Amino acid sequence: MKKSIGKVNAAFPTPIVVVGAMCDGKPCWFEVAWVGIGDAGVVTLSVTSTHKTCDGIRAEKKLSINLLDEALIPRADYVGVVSGHKVDKSGVFAWSAGSTGVPLVDDAPVSMECSLLDIYDANGCYLLICKVENTWAREELLTPQGKLDYEVFKPVLFEPGFRYLRTGDVICRCAEAWKEYAAEGLKKD
Repeated sequence: MKKSIGKVNAAFPTPIVVVGAMCDGKPCWFEVAWVGIGDAGVVTLSVTSTHKTCDGIRAEKKLSINLLDEALIPRADYVGVVSGHKVDKSGVFAWSAGSTGVPLVDDAPVSMECSLLDIYDANGCYLLICKVENTWAREELLTPQGKLDYEVFKPVLFEPGFRYLRTGDVICRCAEAWKEYAAEGLKKD
């Protein structure tokens, strides 16, 4: 039997990312834990509108989304807790400018350059709708076909108990699990 736990968004965990944008000629960084997918080429970010990095995103209409591995957690946590309005966080990560000019975290296993499609303001939070313009990945994380291999790249996940999680093992291939169900169902008929 299930028990009601109230109005809880249970669509977690989500990947933890560091978002970068240029602010006054320097990179600004902040950690984002509420990441979603709009479609194959669209990423959504739910963020507090007062972040300094949001100023750069609004001004430049572009940003980077850097996926993390475990080695980056201490620095990512730092840029998520310390305010860019109080501390210059531009030197926390070594960075390179992407093809669109956005700052990419050099140590991030995967970085996406994005343009800002839209911002929805909802009571002090922004829902940023971002179009992926280019993705950079370490070569050792790619399959022979050039796709990200998530058995090798294990992005860090966030859950609302304010904990970081490791990604797990592969269970099975999509569009194959149903075959077991169908086989069992046919035996009953």
